[in-house]
Amino acid sequence: MKIKDVNLEDRPREKLQRFGVKALSNRELIALLLRSGTKTHSALDLADHVLAKSKGLLGLSQCEIQDFMSIDGIKEAKASELCAIGECARRMAFEASQGVSVIDQPQRVIHWLQNEIGHCMQEHFLVVFLNTKNHIIGYRPLYVGGLDRSIVHPREVFKQAVAHSAARILVVHNHPSGDVTPSENDFMVTTVLEEAGQTMGIPLLDHLIVSKQRYLSLKEVLRKD
Repeated sequence: MKIKDVNLEDRPREKLQRFGVKALSNRELIALLLRSGTKTHSALDLADHVLAKSKGLLGLSQCEIQDFMSIDGIKEAKASELCAIGECARRMAFEASQGVSVIDQPQRVIHWLQNEIGHCMQEHFLVVFLNTKNHIIGYRPLYVGGLDRSIVHPREVFKQAVAHSAARILVVHNHPSGDVTPSENDFMVTTVLEEAGQTMGIPLLDHLIVSKQRYLSLKEVLRKD
């Protein structure tokens, strides 16, 4: 069905003007951003394909331009715009977390981290830099791929911490499977970084594992043991 075949009051642009942007569904928002469809696919049809490819709005920031261009009817220009939208959403989520205390508002921090890497299909390892009040002052992605002690070098982690004038750090990685149960390597990486942090005078506050909907603190697990 083409947009012109949809009742006027149900078309995304007209619906927005009449009821406001919050009245639009996810597919209608994407269709509005795409602006037009093709001879065979309406903007709403393309929006459905985009959301299927990204597995929802949160996944937009994880898609590359090639992912969007693999959708029939989406060329480089529209794919670039979708990538830009996803990146804007990712940066907005980080800006909302800056200055947030990981101690006083842990759920806001977890929400940001899940948005950042919880949907990734590969493991990503991040270092989050904190000031003396445990407020977030920055972060840096360091590694992509399987996490083990051989690739997570304390020297690189704490080099970045010093460069960001961090008082302490939080390290985070995701489990694409959705199961946040820590592996033996996860525990070893935590121990190595904790010891290096004590030597450097930049303590490791915690090592978190996140997925789309779950998270785990390795420090809490180690304390219980």
